[in-house]
Amino acid sequence: MKRILVISDTHVPERAQKLPPQFVNQIRSEEIIVHAGDFTNLEVLQELQKLGKVYAVWGNMDEGRVKKVLPEKEILEIEGKKIGIYHGYGAPDNLEKKVYDKFDQNLDVIVFGHSHTPYNQKLENCLMFNPGSLSGNKNTGWPSYGILNIDQSEIWGEIVEIKN
Repeated sequence: MKRILVISDTHVPERAQKLPPQFVNQIRSEEIIVHAGDFTNLEVLQELQKLGKVYAVWGNMDEGRVKKVLPEKEILEIEGKKIGIYHGYGAPDNLEKKVYDKFDQNLDVIVFGHSHTPYNQKLENCLMFNPGSLSGNKNTGWPSYGILNIDQSEIWGEIVEIKN
């Protein structure tokens, strides 16, 4: 079984001083980390790259240095599953549909962020997966991250609450 750690909206150091130890301490060197944007500064990306293989896109709050090194959207293939990554934009109403419409091909999963609210539901035949915010969620108050699990032909997501 393949496990992919999924994060978004880290907002370090504006909303959190650093990446939460509960998240960082469980990363193994062979781990894949997917970040759906809003690092806010390049140092967070560089720190994550020291911990594992990072696939990421920029978000609306990212500084110019982040936007220079990351794409706006990305499509990966991992263990035979097609995974799209896109941050999101605008008001949070129907965000999953707006993100879904940004991709013109069939994907197994689309990872997105922007709303700071965890989302783990299918739209059509695609899992729409938002891990919430690693620095804290606007609606729930607690920070979170996600895990995508791939086992043979199955892929599913889970949301993990970070306990302070």
